[in-house]
Amino acid sequence: MSAKPSEFFKTLSIIHLALVGGILAFGIFKFVNNGTFVANADPDDIFIYVIPVVAAFCYFMSQFMFKKQLQAIKREDNLSLKMSKYQAASIIKYVFIEAPAFLAIIAYGFNGNALFLVIAIFLLVYLFMQKPSQRKFLEEAPLTIEDKKEFKNSNR
Repeated sequence: MSAKPSEFFKTLSIIHLALVGGILAFGIFKFVNNGTFVANADPDDIFIYVIPVVAAFCYFMSQFMFKKQLQAIKREDNLSLKMSKYQAASIIKYVFIEAPAFLAIIAYGFNGNALFLVIAIFLLVYLFMQKPSQRKFLEEAPLTIEDKKEFKNSNR
């Protein structure tokens, strides 16, 4: 196997943390610079309709694409290939969550509508909860008994 599972998860965790940190930093930056927190909804604002729909769509797409990518992993693949495909599937899932969060923060920057900031916060919390772990990999990836043994032995 080319990479140890601990190195694989360290890399994936760094990517995950960078995405979460980027959204958090951008959100704080926009909140500090904007200084407003408007709680009323302007019906003429197109973002009031677009942001919630995009956020919900991307949430469901993140789940759908992740599961579709996992189904593409063949049981015959070696463990290293399974780990790299799992990593790609996870990154795609993260991006589908990150993109609408950034869009919501940008929309918040335009008019200070609290709804957009709340949507971004919920997406950020959800993305944070998607933190990669070895337990999740063992549960979600289609691993054979040999793969699980190799995974545990190579992790020592």
